[in-house]
Amino acid sequence: MNILFLTTHLNTGGITSYLLSLSRGLQAQGHQVFVASAGGDCENIFKNDGGRHFNLGFRTKSEIDPRIYLSLGPLKKFVYKENINIIHAQTRVTQVMGYFLARMSHKPLVTTCHGFFKPRFFRRIFSCWGQAVIAISKPVKEHLVRDFGLDPKKVHWIANGIDCSKFVLATEALKQQTRQRWNIQAKFVIGLIARFSDVKGIDVLIKSMPLVIQQYPDVLFMVVGQGPEQEKLFNLAEGLNLKTHVRFENIVNQTADILPAFDLFVMPSRQEGLGLSVMEAQSCGLPVIASGVGGLVDLIEDGKTGYLVSAGDSKALAAKINEVLRNPLQAREVGLAAREYIARNFSLEKMVSATEKIYERNCGFPSPCGRG
Repeated sequence: MNILFLTTHLNTGGITSYLLSLSRGLQAQGHQVFVASAGGDCENIFKNDGGRHFNLGFRTKSEIDPRIYLSLGPLKKFVYKENINIIHAQTRVTQVMGYFLARMSHKPLVTTCHGFFKPRFFRRIFSCWGQAVIAISKPVKEHLVRDFGLDPKKVHWIANGIDCSKFVLATEALKQQTRQRWNIQAKFVIGLIARFSDVKGIDVLIKSMPLVIQQYPDVLFMVVGQGPEQEKLFNLAEGLNLKTHVRFENIVNQTADILPAFDLFVMPSRQEGLGLSVMEAQSCGLPVIASGVGGLVDLIEDGKTGYLVSAGDSKALAAKINEVLRNPLQAREVGLAAREYIARNFSLEKMVSATEKIYERNCGFPSPCGRG
């Protein structure tokens, strides 16, 4: 079948990683994949993988932006030209776009909810969810049913899957090679990869740093990402005199290129749909400390496949970081157990197969939406 993904942009991040992985898996099954977006730094990766891109020419966060509705005519022509069978929207704005495009082109619409929406009035009366909704974790599904009144039968929990073969075990030799490549001299490296937004709780990690540095002076915090909170986070680190202990890096296109440099991965989110970067860190065999919120509890059993702390508590986070650094052998066992858990439960093959079934069900399989 021919599948059209709608998303706001193709810059590095959780949704883009989801689309790249899902696209590769679907194409391996013989489907053709298209993306309509404003483009971004991962656009060439998508094209090199065999996908085709339709540039919307704009980027917006507003569901009432006139450009959304002006784009529908060209998108409808594209749908007919490429014989699109199903439309799959990824963000709130593209849900609205997809809803009208599906009505105009008489194609089925599937949406994926990657996190938690505030139940604003406009979202309640103008939901635009489509024939089927994919929730990336059980808490997200519960949120959609509870806060938006969606029919539980319409919402399908399909966890993000990752290609574990792309994330090799972070051995000591690989760690040193990676640190040399990134010019890292510190003895201990604590890493985080996330969008710089308030919901990710990066400020909580920065506030925990002085308490860690007291016990481990030769520690470096690698904060990898970009986003609207960037200047605020820079200023917070500077105000706490952490210049020599914190290093900010822009998001890398391939997280596997930097993950092996870390001794420990931290995700102090205030809210999290699932936690793709956590899954990637676990796939490298890294111990992970994360907040016990949202879908993160699906990934981590405290003390067995990672460590959980209360969201927003910088003192508790610092104490847990110090505890993990004090017990490297136990941390190594936890990291290896997490790697096995992710490979067993969150494979790319599972995600692709489950998504295909949603497409087939909503395309009236075995109609022209069928395989091939």
